[in-house]
Amino acid sequence: MANRLYYDDAALLSFSAQVTDIREASRANGQSLWQVALDRSAFYPASGGQPHDIGVLLATSRSGAKLEAPVLEVVEDEAGEVWHFTRKPLLAGTQVEGLVDAVRRRDHMQQHSGQHLLSAAFLRECGARTVSFHLGAESSTIDLAIDALTDGQIARVERLSNEIIAQNRTVSLRTVERQEAERLLAAGVLRKLPEREGAIRMIEIADFDLNACGGTHVRATGEIGGLLIRKVEKAGKSIRVEFLCGLRAIDAARRDFETLTSASNLLSSAAARLPEAISRLQAESKSAAKEKESLLEEIARHVAAEMVSQRQQVLAEAEGPLPLITRTFPDHDLTFLKLLARNIARLSPESISLLASTQVEPAQIVLARGAAATLHCGNTLREELAALGARGGGSADMAQGAVPSASLDSLADKVRAECGHPGF
Repeated sequence: MANRLYYDDAALLSFSAQVTDIREASRANGQSLWQVALDRSAFYPASGGQPHDIGVLLATSRSGAKLEAPVLEVVEDEAGEVWHFTRKPLLAGTQVEGLVDAVRRRDHMQQHSGQHLLSAAFLRECGARTVSFHLGAESSTIDLAIDALTDGQIARVERLSNEIIAQNRTVSLRTVERQEAERLLAAGVLRKLPEREGAIRMIEIADFDLNACGGTHVRATGEIGGLLIRKVEKAGKSIRVEFLCGLRAIDAARRDFETLTSASNLLSSAAARLPEAISRLQAESKSAAKEKESLLEEIARHVAAEMVSQRQQVLAEAEGPLPLITRTFPDHDLTFLKLLARNIARLSPESISLLASTQVEPAQIVLARGAAATLHCGNTLREELAALGARGGGSADMAQGAVPSASLDSLADKVRAECGHPGF
């Protein structure tokens, strides 16, 4: 098994090693992905909520040529072997130099150490135990065994965490036997204990937290560089806390500042008064929406009256009833069609109307009836649209659906036939 150099020195980013094994992980489009094992490695494999390292393995071939093999992923198998994924094969016995990506490693150290600090702070301030941790590409989360958190609790925990960071307390590691770890757990000194035998690796934040962990961590809390809680939400039976540390927190604060500045300029308001400006806009928007709704209703009443009047004129000159009223609107949406259909039904109880909107494709359809009509709109529209390869349905009084604009005339003919009249 590889000697895991990151256990003793998480800041180690370069090392020399020898290839001990190689195997083909996969092959696609004529290109292989290889797994390489080393006798010693500073590359961290994905584990315990922390993602794997990336970097490069440098080797010199027998001919003297330099070979650079990027490390794309690092995993630990069930037997405890660490495998480095690369596109270039490295034969057993090859001497290599490993270079760990410094930016990614530093980021993971800041986030993981920040998680230890934040979990300890929540436990101290709120009695909330951390049940899971995830270090993501953009943000990290912990799930807490607690029903709810107040804004005051969140603020206190965030402040306490940053106070510990500012104090630059030592972050140290030590290894203890299982029996000693169990004693520390029983005494309440240790927060949790992994389900495995043998020596247990401990990470300690001086006078604040002791936790069993195999991940990479900073040497002092000051290296975490600040901690920012971004979001708190319910996640099943737990409370999920999203947070950022170090440069991630700085980047997020910069983006927030730019967003606030942009919003302030758009609203001609100071950043501190944005909530007030937004509340005013929301009130104005609600008022405008009500006014629009009222105007749309008025338009629908006038159009319905016009359409019913035209129908009555046709009825006066024709033999027999003409129950179907049809019209297509290129400039009105489904909401207007429903308002119009209801007004037609009110003004002409025996009528049936088939209305269409071609604002979007496929066209939106509403089929509605008055109180005296017997056609079941939901069943009729569902059947006729199904015959055209479309979908729709609704109640007996009103139904809606969508159909390609080119099929509107065909649909109208089918509904007219269902009604048993030529229609208008």
